[in-house]
Amino acid sequence: MLSVKHLPPSSCFSLDSLQPISSPASKQLFCSPSLRTGKRTSTISYHKAKGFLPYCVFVEAANVRGMNPSVSTTVWRRILEDNVFRFDSTENAREEAWPSLSFADAKQREIPFEGVGIPEYYPRCAFEKDRQIMIFELPSGTSFYGTGEVSGPLERSGQRIFTWNSDAWGYGPSTTSLYQSHPWVLAVLPDGKALGLLADTTRRCEVDLRQKSLIKFVAPSPYPVISFGPFSSPAAVLRSLSHAIGTIGMPPKWSLGYNQCRWSYEPDSKVLEVARTFRDKLIPCDVLWMDIDYMDGFRCFTFDPKKFSSPNDLGRGLHSHGFKAVWMLDPGIKAEAGYGVYDSGTSQAAWILSSKEKTYIGEVWPGPCVFPDFTSKATRQWWAELVSKFVSDFVDGIWNDMNEPTVFKTVTKTMPDVNMHHGDAEIGGTQNHLHYHNVYGMLMARSTYEGMMLANSKKRPFVLTRAGFIGSQRYAATWTGDNLSTWDHLRMSIPMTLNLGMSGQPFGGPDIGGFAGDATPKLFARWMGLGALLPFCRGHSEKGTIDHEPWSFGAECENVCRLALERRYRLLPHIYTLFYNAHTTGEPVISPLFFADTKDPKLRDVEDSFLLGPLLVSASTDKREGSSTKKVNLPLGSWKEFNFDDNHEDLPLLFLKGGSILPTGPVVQNTGQLDVCNELTLVVALDDDGNAEGLLYEDDGDGFDYQSGKCLLTSYKATLQNDQLHVKLDWSRGHLQRPSRALNVLLLLGETAKVVFSGIDGEDIIFELPSAAELAELVADGKNKNKTFSGSLKDDDIEVQDPLKGLGAPRAIIELNGGEWKLKVVPWIGGRVISMVHSPTDIEWLWSRLEMSGYEEYSGTEYRSSGCTEEYNIIRKDIAQIGGNESVLMEADLVGGLALCRSIYVSKESPNLLQFSSSLVAKSNFAGSGGFSRTARLRIHPSFQLRHPTETFIRFETIDGKSQHISIESEELCLCGDKRPNGEWMIVDTCANVSLVNRFNVEEVEQCLICWGPGTCFLELWSPERPISKATPISIHHTYETVYVTSG
Repeated sequence: MLSVKHLPPSSCFSLDSLQPISSPASKQLFCSPSLRTGKRTSTISYHKAKGFLPYCVFVEAANVRGMNPSVSTTVWRRILEDNVFRFDSTENAREEAWPSLSFADAKQREIPFEGVGIPEYYPRCAFEKDRQIMIFELPSGTSFYGTGEVSGPLERSGQRIFTWNSDAWGYGPSTTSLYQSHPWVLAVLPDGKALGLLADTTRRCEVDLRQKSLIKFVAPSPYPVISFGPFSSPAAVLRSLSHAIGTIGMPPKWSLGYNQCRWSYEPDSKVLEVARTFRDKLIPCDVLWMDIDYMDGFRCFTFDPKKFSSPNDLGRGLHSHGFKAVWMLDPGIKAEAGYGVYDSGTSQAAWILSSKEKTYIGEVWPGPCVFPDFTSKATRQWWAELVSKFVSDFVDGIWNDMNEPTVFKTVTKTMPDVNMHHGDAEIGGTQNHLHYHNVYGMLMARSTYEGMMLANSKKRPFVLTRAGFIGSQRYAATWTGDNLSTWDHLRMSIPMTLNLGMSGQPFGGPDIGGFAGDATPKLFARWMGLGALLPFCRGHSEKGTIDHEPWSFGAECENVCRLALERRYRLLPHIYTLFYNAHTTGEPVISPLFFADTKDPKLRDVEDSFLLGPLLVSASTDKREGSSTKKVNLPLGSWKEFNFDDNHEDLPLLFLKGGSILPTGPVVQNTGQLDVCNELTLVVALDDDGNAEGLLYEDDGDGFDYQSGKCLLTSYKATLQNDQLHVKLDWSRGHLQRPSRALNVLLLLGETAKVVFSGIDGEDIIFELPSAAELAELVADGKNKNKTFSGSLKDDDIEVQDPLKGLGAPRAIIELNGGEWKLKVVPWIGGRVISMVHSPTDIEWLWSRLEMSGYEEYSGTEYRSSGCTEEYNIIRKDIAQIGGNESVLMEADLVGGLALCRSIYVSKESPNLLQFSSSLVAKSNFAGSGGFSRTARLRIHPSFQLRHPTETFIRFETIDGKSQHISIESEELCLCGDKRPNGEWMIVDTCANVSLVNRFNVEEVEQCLICWGPGTCFLELWSPERPISKATPISIHHTYETVYVTSG
């Protein structure tokens, strides 16, 4: 099919203007002579479907390059509201499509809507085996956003993702499948209008944006694509999307405060110690979180009898200090007779089944586990009742983790696709896991939400989920998963949260400070500075890392964190109002800068700033610059910089849009200290005409009385008249009585200068402005103060100097950027390569943690024998000049008089090749052993990351000429003699259409080993095992190259 673009609006494109052509008797067809796309003429056909409006439309075209010529029609139908259209490949496909799980009411996708207008953009459709391909071609200059929880850049052009919920610990900017699935693209057109496209399928879906201005969805057939718009703005598209997928419920106000978590705070006395420290140090915080170690042997709904012997007492202790408590629940239920949850679930047939209709057993934290089948209403009710009993006075919220679902000791990190779910008929009935995988986490969150409602229908449930699907915001907040304590992950925090918001999930944010690895004072302070202004604000870190509480990095960092969180609590009235707006309209809580001016192309890829309503937050995410030196991108219009007298190099800059009023409150230590009678401060930035306005939403902060009108929505207005500022209540709605409270007005003058005056809320306030001379003096004084920033924190990372010569073993990560490759090497832990990125494709090939995996080398047959943990000395590092070479030479002394030498090299002649040369050499004469060492073996052990495990295989030709194709189902495979690869083997990713080719000298390699791990593959090269002398080292020389492959 060929897309027909920019059809005339219905007012100037009528059926009367069409010429009849031959057609089947079942429908009347018309052809418009004016409808042309390039050199091809397209046929538009209309017919009245099933006796009702609107019309279904078929679009036909011929000779479309790359498309299956046997497929030549798509059909569309208007649904939901004006300018929302459903596209299917055929009428039969429409009837056969599985029920929607993204729509809040699945029936709305099936019911035609009697409105006006026809689609402005049509898809072309083709089929490849069992996969349906829907392609939308949009005008040149279109920008793409959304696609849900994704790493990498904010603007998604050039990217491709796969919707497949995955346990993606330590993901990178090129990881293509994270914890959630949103087959959704928000397209901003060159003229500033916007269009949204939803591939409404729960199956694995490829969202391909690699071609400019072209959107391609690829998923098993059949599925519809729903288009929203074009509308006048991206916000209008998201409002329309929310009419389909629903909006977030109003969260309890306490969940908008700061949340502190760690894997794990244990025992319960440690939890209380952390709580007391927050209060002693006057650092605002509302919530402490209990990770998995509170359980008895990781059994859900239990408590460790020693470490958490009295959860009720812990809950009372936390509540007495003004804290709420959130507790983790995972889907993996220990398969153990006598464990009440397992026994009751077994009696109710609650578990997911294997393909042989037996209860599926997979290993997670408790060991062998069973998994609730949340596709069944009976199972959801069973789980909800367990949650209801679990939730008591001491359980304020629930955290659903590991619900992709994650399964240990499997290459895919999840359960087999062929497992069986006995789902309810209305969501798809009995299906294999491939069908329900992406919605498993959402259905678990739904059941948990319903359980909390069952426990107390007068409290708003708070659920946090790691896995989700488009629409899961109806039940839970989310976070961006297991990120790393690095500057790269700090930089990704903003675009990841923004794209979640532009995909219907407004309540998200990162683990502040990074989950894995050790933050530095500067990194943690910067992260807290911007994280305190994101919708979900939580610090979290994993086992084995240093402490990551705000006071853990010294007094200066502690002070920055305190200032950052005080900002958040001052802004809570505004943030709560934005959540009300998200709840009622579907608009995000934070939005990218281009929302302020959708026609300005310079704003479309700004990643270090965001809009919190009319408040622009500009954060410094580069450790080399602070707030006083960073360049700020401001949209068109008047923007007044201001702060709360808290200037600091490591805190973001704040700007308020001219014409806006920002409601703020006092600093409190937790939301429980907030009172409706607290004084209110309105920050006012006048526009060029001397006007400003703003909204404030208030309710009880919990419960559902607001739904019956017990709330207060107030519009404030400010007007400058003859050197007098008039501030008044413009209008209000709701039945909540206006409290008697002081109202302060803070008028921004520019350059952070301000004047403050006071009155009573609800009364008109008139203030005489200072004289022109006095105003000029205030602005000049503000400008001088604005140049004064509190000192920036130092970063503990040792800067790498170039070139490095004779540096010994510096505790600094060595970075190589040569040719097509970017590497990171950790000299002090086995010379480990922890990152190996191919720059043209942005693929991270290695799976690594700082202390293990990645690229390792050993000096023996045994796994992790000497060589993989020793400190390596940097003998030489050559940095590439323009077109030059890049290399590093390292050496580590091993036991027994041996050393392991390694050279990593990228040459200007072969920039595509990453070259490794490694040798075990003798450092001793071994006089007592005839000049020879003990027997040794050089073992190359790289851990390669599989982005698409089920679509990845190993391919090579053996020395004896046989072609081999090794898939993940294979066992560990040792290749010796003529069964070895003939000097070359490769990892082939058929989804990404790339392969990593490893070439080596077969004379140096005695055997090769293939081993599969969770989301990983090991391609090992083993030298012969023999003694070593100074004249006879053991060496392996090999290279890596990324090569594009053709599908099929």
